[in-house]
Amino acid sequence: MRARVPFAAFVLVLVMSLLGTASASAAGSCECATPSIDGYQQWLASGEGTTVPATGSLLVRDHGRYAAKVSFLNAEWHVAVLWLGNQFEARADLSRSAGFRLTYSATDDLYVQLRPASHWSGGDKWLTLVPSTHGKVVTRFFSFAPRAWTSLPELGTPTYSFASALTEARGLVFVGKTPNVLAFRGLHVDGYRPPCL
Repeated sequence: MRARVPFAAFVLVLVMSLLGTASASAAGSCECATPSIDGYQQWLASGEGTTVPATGSLLVRDHGRYAAKVSFLNAEWHVAVLWLGNQFEARADLSRSAGFRLTYSATDDLYVQLRPASHWSGGDKWLTLVPSTHGKVVTRFFSFAPRAWTSLPELGTPTYSFASALTEARGLVFVGKTPNVLAFRGLHVDGYRPPCL
């Protein structure tokens, strides 16, 4: 009987240790105290183009979680912004990141621009296509390989390299010129997690 007591104690310590590890792991993947999607708190309508909402946060409660929802109206350029560091002044060095995984739905094609802190304004940015999902929720990976990014003559050619943009990334900016109904539900950037505000 005495031999079983230490074994029982060992099992109890082991179970408590595993529970503690699981709790710590779950705590590390928690959302921020304020509305966010995977820790990203600043999903914004910029007021550029006719959108609903026109300005302010895109975050809305949806099935017990948050989603960033925006509708682009009319045949004109529209802009929806995500600040990667959850504040405008923040920047992230993504030079070692493979890319990002986005969970979203879109009724038409659009683009995402990687905007650096030193060249934030204007349309002349490196971008990549975000394909239409025909309204279905999908998860896609977008590579940070330079060959995956281009520019549009209509918006202008960037005067800086894509590699330099990765070192000082301020935001992902979603742009489109057609009517579109968008919902963003998940974002994981390889090797980066934003600080909660």
